[in-house]
Parts: sequence; C-alpha cells; structure tokens
Amino acid sequence: MTALLAALTGKARTAAHGTTGEACVCGEGAGVVLADRADATVIRHGAIVAKAHAQHTPPEELAARLAVAERLPGILLPPLRATPAPLHDRLVTFWPHGTPVDRDDPDAAPWEAAADLLARLHRTDPALLPHPLPAMRGPAKAARALARLRAAGPHPAAPPVLRAWHGLPPWARAEGPAPGPPRLCHGDLHLGQLVRTPDGTWLLIDVDDLGVGDPAWDLARPAAWYACGLLSPQEWTRFLDTYRAAQGPAVPPGGADPWPCLDIPARALTVQTAALAIAKAVAADRPLDEVEQALIDACDRMGRV
Repeated sequence: MTALLAALTGKARTAAHGTTGEACVCGEGAGVVLADRADATVIRHGAIVAKAHAQHTPPEELAARLAVAERLPGILLPPLRATPAPLHDRLVTFWPHGTPVDRDDPDAAPWEAAADLLARLHRTDPALLPHPLPAMRGPAKAARALARLRAAGPHPAAPPVLRAWHGLPPWARAEGPAPGPPRLCHGDLHLGQLVRTPDGTWLLIDVDDLGVGDPAWDLARPAAWYACGLLSPQEWTRFLDTYRAAQGPAVPPGGADPWPCLDIPARALTVQTAALAIAKAVAADRPLDEVEQALIDACDRMGRV
C-alpha cells in the first residue's frame, strides 16, 4: 500500500466515524479501494467516499467546481465539505457514497436518467453560479490522451488515430475556445459517472472536468459509441429522445438532424478513446481487443472522409 493510499484510508475512516474511537461496523464497506490511478485515488468507508485528486490540480478551480456541485444538488452529487483538504501532494474531497451503475446488467443502464441530468445541467445559467467558472476540460483530456499515445512509442494502429486527430478543428484539440455560447458541462460523461442515492435518485458525480464549454461534448461519448456500433440504435434513441424532451440545448429540438452538432465532439471522443486503448495495450504488452479495434477502424474511416 502506498503512503497516499494508507493516509487516504485513514482520512476516510475518520470522516466516517470521527475521532471518538467508536467501533467500526462498516463491514465489507470499510476501506474499499474504488480507484487508484495517477489522476485519482478513491476510498470508500461505509457511507463516506474520500477522493484524492490528481497532482497539480488547481485549488481555485476545484473549489469552484465543488461550489457548483453544492449549488445543484438535484443534478450533481454534492460534496460533504465545501473546501478540499491537503494530503501529501494532493487535494482531498469527501462525498456521500452512492450505488454505481451495474456493469453486469447493461439492459438496466440508466440512459434516460443520464440524458435528463445532462439536459438540466446544460440549461443551468452559468451567470447564476459561483465565478469564475473554469473551462470544461473535455478537449484537454483528449489532448492528454494523444500525448499518452505518442509517449507509448510506435504502434501499427497509431497512424489512423493521429490522422483523425489532426483532422479535428483546433477547439476540439484544446487549442482554442469552443464555438457557440458557453454552457455548463460535465466534461467526461459516461455511465460510470452516475450513482443512485438511497432514495433511488440518479445523480452525476466527478466534477474534475466540469466547466463551461460546448454541451455537445457531454453527448459525444454515447454518440461515438453509436457511430462505432458499440451502442444499439434503441439505446441511442432512448438517450437522445430523453435529452430533447428535457429541452437540452446541445442539439436542435424535434426531429432535426443532431449530427451537425455532434459530429466533431463524437470524432474527438472516438480518437481519445482509441488513443488510450493503444497506450494501455502497449503498457500491458497485449494485442488490441475487438472493441478497441472497432475504435481504430472508426478513426481510419474519419481520416478518409
């Protein structure tokens, strides 16, 4: 166990039980490692989740994101504390534990809930929220994924991914501002970013990439999966129809074609996911799997359009 993991485990236990020395009766929910990556270490202890954010996280930006989560408790899971706590070289935040999406039951995936939450988030007027709001970090994450791909060294699947990346406009590569009026965005939407509270309500979690930008970015991952054949037409339709019914502003209403708005973000998320897939395959010294190859093939098609 690393020093950070050990210290964070202690912080989570203290947050759950205080310093009174009371006996822990959390059972299997005590000291559970939910994530231990370079960008986040997450520990659950009973009803409390402690998260150590990535090194060099700007404290003022994280504080602004926490303030937004506090202001929108019906959309975002609110933090237990408004101010991050320093721990080693990280900033730590504390959250109530929620039940994640069941990965073993894809038919129960809450696409409608995700779409409704996003529409409500995107409709929120940024001017009514704490300022200054940071930029949504989706394009920056895509750029970091390409940096990881380049750092992984030569790979036969890399050229089509790099070609697709260079075919994107500057804003999608984090080289300029996003087009259109800035909206409040989550920045890294996938089903792992939803949890269900004890009363059955779904909420969005993980505010690390939240900020203002193009709301179409939040629809880009399911759109990309659909375009790559990884998400069924039925699931995509459920998601898109619910988003429109909730008056989400990222796509035109009614039956108008959504793809002029979604095309660039969906391409960028496809490239990002493909780049990370190659980097992880190189690190594990393994071949690409079928899903990863489908992403590479999609990048190859992009480069020919």
